[in-house]
Amino acid sequence: MRPRSALSFISAALALAAVTSAAPAADTVDPAHEAKAFQDFFVKKFPKVKFEDFVNGPYSMNEDMRKQWEEKEQFPPYEFALEAGKEMFSTPFKNGKTYADCFANGGIGVRQNYPYFDEKEGKVVTLELALNKCREANGETPYSYVKDEMASLTAYMAYTSRGKPFDIKIPNDPRALEAFEKGKEYFYTRRGQLNFSCASCHVQSPGERIRAEILAPALGILNAMPIYRSEWSGMGTISRRFTTCNSQIRGVPLEPQSEEYRDLEYYLSYVSNGLPISGPGARP
Repeated sequence: MRPRSALSFISAALALAAVTSAAPAADTVDPAHEAKAFQDFFVKKFPKVKFEDFVNGPYSMNEDMRKQWEEKEQFPPYEFALEAGKEMFSTPFKNGKTYADCFANGGIGVRQNYPYFDEKEGKVVTLELALNKCREANGETPYSYVKDEMASLTAYMAYTSRGKPFDIKIPNDPRALEAFEKGKEYFYTRRGQLNFSCASCHVQSPGERIRAEILAPALGILNAMPIYRSEWSGMGTISRRFTTCNSQIRGVPLEPQSEEYRDLEYYLSYVSNGLPISGPGARP
């Protein structure tokens, strides 16, 4: 990243503190209050960006990139994944059942409700985890959380929810509030040899360049998932994005769908409530 002046760092630190200190203390967790403070921060930081446009990441920050993206969307690079995902979704398992048997509304138009907190199991359930639970319940081998099959399935399910706003619930359960708080803690904790947190890039520096990449705002960052990335020459799941980010800051990635990553997804999804699903997406 380009060197910054001391004043720039101080300003960014103060802006970051404004988000993290806006909510009540952890013993009186108020997720709705925190989500509002989080969203207000980005709306004030980028007053020219329409609220619903934050889901478009760097394309909402840079006009030239937006024009290139709009042209690319006429023949989207993720189209192959949509077709594969649709076919996979409708193909019966060996026992004759399909993914539709595992989800509400047959799995169509439900992406905006994931992740959710399962009070029976006492943990956050992401869409990726739910898909593999479905496979295992029907005698099938689970897919890798970072490979093409999972990316294609989640791409198709996201596509059926396009335009529907995130509607993540936090039940009145201390374990759910704890998961939310742990997700927030992970998001703001510095790690790796570069001593970066998720917020270092996506709260302090959205719209700025890190090497050739324009950083996306944290608000709405998961709404476009899964994504086709040019640097990957393929699709990537949320799990792949999280592990890649850890590697990029020279940290040690966690196991995909670890509790920490699921809690992080829970936090980031909840604070983006109200923003529409735009996935699958495409990024440089």
